[in-house]
Amino acid sequence: MSSHAPHEAGCLYVVATPIGHRDDLSARAIATLKRADRIACEDTRHSAPLLASIGASAPAVALHEHNEAQASAKLVERMLGGEQIALISDAGTPLVSDPGYRLVQAAIAAGVRVVPIPGPSAPIAALSVSGLPSDRFSFEGFLPVKSGARREVFTRLVEATQTLIFFEAKHRIVESLADAVAVFGTERRAAIARELTKLHETILRGTLTDVQARVAADPEQQLGEFVVLIAGASREDVEARRGREAIELAKRLATELPASRAAKLAAEISGASKNLLYRALTDA
Repeated sequence: MSSHAPHEAGCLYVVATPIGHRDDLSARAIATLKRADRIACEDTRHSAPLLASIGASAPAVALHEHNEAQASAKLVERMLGGEQIALISDAGTPLVSDPGYRLVQAAIAAGVRVVPIPGPSAPIAALSVSGLPSDRFSFEGFLPVKSGARREVFTRLVEATQTLIFFEAKHRIVESLADAVAVFGTERRAAIARELTKLHETILRGTLTDVQARVAADPEQQLGEFVVLIAGASREDVEARRGREAIELAKRLATELPASRAAKLAAEISGASKNLLYRALTDA
């Protein structure tokens, strides 16, 4: 039973739930879930044990990728009628690679107050213990299923200077790390956070080659839920990579043009030094 007065305006509470350890559910989150008129869940069956354990008895309604647009309209209507609704995902902070964006957007558009009840988040938890720079980072969500598409994503990010954070599934973790090594190189620093806050939590740190080899060699390290973190490129890394690409371009042009002309064109296209490219062609 809700404790708010009948005339009180409705509200949407976006509530973070544990990513593994039940004790990580905050006192504020518990109080919010217990007083809500309705709880929107990514999977009502998955969330039922957690809600029962804290005595949250409000009706649970499903809100997932397949029904979010339709369900959001009904939930906004209820909030406009005064209901207090809590939104939770299966684990962690809602909307972080989980449903909820359309509901939050619809609530805001309707003038409904949206309140964060912060708590666990796998990307932030992994970043905090990764040993990688945390002043700038980007969360890239789940990696594509196919290797070619994964490599395209990695290639797009290879010159990014911030720490990169990805989710990956257990049956693809070895292949994904191999793709990362192929694109980012063997020496790029990385960390793999597995089963965070759970019984078999493991954090592997080192070069991409090192962590990929350790995961590939140990079947137990291929089980569970993974957060993959890859250090950003240094300025030296970016300059060296661009230099290699410029030299490769000059070499391709030199198969059809004199060395001086090939170096000049490659310099104009890449921004690299014409003299450096000419030396690379004539010293080869």
